[in-house]
Amino acid sequence: MADIALATSFLGTSNMPESFLVVDDHPLFLDAMKLAINTAFPSAEIAEANTLASAFDTIEGDGEFDLVLLDLNMPGTRGFEGLLELRARHPKLPVVIVSAIEEPETIHRAMTCGASGYISKAVRKPELVGAIQGVMNGEVCLPPGYVPPDSPANETAEIIARLKSLTPQQLRVLNMLKQGLLNKQIAHELSVGETTVKAHVSEILRKLGVASRTQAVIEVSKVVLPDEKPSDADSA
Repeated sequence: MADIALATSFLGTSNMPESFLVVDDHPLFLDAMKLAINTAFPSAEIAEANTLASAFDTIEGDGEFDLVLLDLNMPGTRGFEGLLELRARHPKLPVVIVSAIEEPETIHRAMTCGASGYISKAVRKPELVGAIQGVMNGEVCLPPGYVPPDSPANETAEIIARLKSLTPQQLRVLNMLKQGLLNKQIAHELSVGETTVKAHVSEILRKLGVASRTQAVIEVSKVVLPDEKPSDADSA
């Protein structure tokens, strides 16, 4: 396979990062990522998480990380929800997507959602090591031969922009709306009052430019990965 393509980034860093978080639910790939990181940075500290919930707990409990390597297909989330929530909750934390999906539109959407780079899971260890080193040196890593879509779907771009305007708590509420939870149930899950939940829902509807909870769920369900399809519950 051709070497990973590297392009200069505006996010250059002056200090060599040494703390990594790998978020993936496949044990074998977790091991492969840790081996690649240790090859690139022998003294690196590496944490791992196999769910987004545990990733957030790790970030908030263990302090700052220099880089998060995130798989798009994680349990309990669909499409770009995990990336959007991670960027909303920790906007200064660099996140690189490591995924088996190589479609240009998916890569474009991931970068639009705030990813600092995109690495294919199909690369060999030497290319993976080189990609990690490149990212740590302040470069943007993209799959070889990647060309941005000529005319990205304007509707999708607008939806992503609106989703990025939501606060971390609003993203959590939106995810619970997708699960079909009522305000009372959401309030219980978040340990807040129903009035607070209603205020969040109102802001979500305003920011997404829709008039109802159902329309909000339909809008966010349009931002899916190539191998995903909106469920019946999403379109109900």
